[in-house]
Amino acid sequence: MLSPVTDADGAPFWEYAARGELRVQTCGDCAEPRFPPRPCCPHCQSFASEWRLMSGHGRIWSYVVPHPPLLPDYAELAPYNVVVVALAEAPRIRLVGNVVAGPGAALNSVPPELIRIGARVRAVFDGTGLPRWTLERT
Repeated sequence: MLSPVTDADGAPFWEYAARGELRVQTCGDCAEPRFPPRPCCPHCQSFASEWRLMSGHGRIWSYVVPHPPLLPDYAELAPYNVVVVALAEAPRIRLVGNVVAGPGAALNSVPPELIRIGARVRAVFDGTGLPRWTLERT
């Protein structure tokens, strides 16, 4: 299975995620959130930054169900979803992940027909350090 590749700018994101926290790098001067993490703010060019705790709420901005899976290790999990989630408090920040039934659930634990653009989701963590998403009931 694929694992994230970390660099010095993005390492804090993964460290917080491993602790069950969804944090986004934010400019220390203009307070604009940014993702992916980088040393300089694209809005004001400041090098000051901090990691802001997010609520973990968002909406599905886009999704795909790979047919067939592109990588052999994922074939036995098909069908599964890959979603792009726009964060509630920073909608320009979009994170890629999977909608699952709950923490620790398999990538194919939610039937693809339940996934909809605009559906509300919440981040969950299962100790792998990868944020996943569960559907919120409305």
